[in-house]
Amino acid sequence: MNLSGFDLNLLRVLDALLQENSTVAAGRRIGLSQPAVSAALGRLRAALGDPLFVRVGQRLEPTPYAISLAEPLRSALNDVEAMLSGPPEFDPAKATDRFTLSGSDFFAEMLMPALGDHLARLAPGILLQLVDLVPDNYIAPLKTHEVDLALIPQLECPAWVDWQPLFNSSFAVIARRGHPALTALTPDKEMPLDLLCDLGHILCSPEGQTAAMGDSALAAVGRKRRVVMTLPVFYGVFSTVAGSDHIAFVPQQMAHQMARKLNINVYTPPFPMPTPVIGMYWHKRATNAPAHRWLRAQIAALMQPLNDGEADLPQA
Repeated sequence: MNLSGFDLNLLRVLDALLQENSTVAAGRRIGLSQPAVSAALGRLRAALGDPLFVRVGQRLEPTPYAISLAEPLRSALNDVEAMLSGPPEFDPAKATDRFTLSGSDFFAEMLMPALGDHLARLAPGILLQLVDLVPDNYIAPLKTHEVDLALIPQLECPAWVDWQPLFNSSFAVIARRGHPALTALTPDKEMPLDLLCDLGHILCSPEGQTAAMGDSALAAVGRKRRVVMTLPVFYGVFSTVAGSDHIAFVPQQMAHQMARKLNINVYTPPFPMPTPVIGMYWHKRATNAPAHRWLRAQIAALMQPLNDGEADLPQA
C-alpha cells in the first residue's frame, strides 16, 4: 500500500473497533460519534480491500484479515505513543554521551577541574571536550554540530540560538610580585592611573588584536595604554606577567585563582571598566534534549560562585 494517500488516523479507528467490536463503544473510546466511526470503517474497507467486520447481532465480528492486524497494529500504535510522549528520562550514571564545549582557557582553569570531578562521580561515561573558540565566529560551530555549547561573553545571536547567563566578570590588573614600580602598593588596592599607562601591557587576543575593552575604558577617561605583546591564551598572559615587568587586564576571578599559583599580585583598575556577562550558548535543537539540559544545569551550578555580584545577571 502507498501510505501517501492513506489517512493514518483511520488506524486509531480500526484499533478501537478491534477492541470494542462496536461502532458506538469504539467512538466513545477515541472521542468520535457513531456516524463518524461508521464512515471511517467504510473508508478502511475501501483502502484495505476487506470487509474487516461483519455484523452478528449487536456485535461486529472481525474477519480473519482484521484479526491478523490486531496485534501488530496495537504494537505500532504503542510505539508511536511512546515516541511522542516526550524525551526519555536521563540517567547520568548510565549516560555515554559526548559533548564538545568551546571557550577560552579561562574555562580550562575555572571550570574543567571542578566539572571533571563532578562528572567522574555522577556521570563517568560522559566524554567532555573543551576546544578553542573559532576566531571571529563563536556561534557558527553550534549550527554545524561541531560544538554543543559555547562559553563566551554576551553577544547578539541569531534566532536559532538559545543562551543562559552564567556570571558577571569584572577586570583586575596583575603584576609580578616584587615589581620595582609597585613596592609601595598593597595588593588589591587601586593602581595609580599614570603608572598603569606608563607600564607595558600584555593583551590576551586569540586573533592578535592590539586593542580591547580596556582601551575603550581608558579612552573614556582621556588616556591610553601601551600594549607591548599579545598572546592567544590567558595562561600565557599570566606566565609572561609573572616573569616580566609588564602588566595586564584579566578577569578578576582568574586573577585571584592564579595569584595562588604564580608569582603575581592583583590590583584594582583606577577607572571604571565594563563588567561583561559570560554565558553559555547552544542551538535551539538541543534546548529540551535531556542530556544536554542536564549538562547545562551542572555547568551553571559550578559557575554561579564566580559571579562577582556587581550587577544582576540579565534574563535569558
